Amino acid sequence: MYSALWRVLPGPWWVRVLILLVLLAVILYALVTWAFPYADSFIDSPEVTVGSS
Repeated sequence: MYSALWRVLPGPWWVRVLILLVLLAVILYALVTWAFPYADSFIDSPEVTVGSS
């Protein structure tokens, strides 16, 4: 799969690396912005108090 992606990308190797870094940044931004908050709404976090008597 990765070799097929590498062959599809245009340009020399340094342009391909730059494109992959930009794609990685976009994917991480989308996960942090939309996917993780959406998944967090389904996770019930317990109330934890540290040091209470």
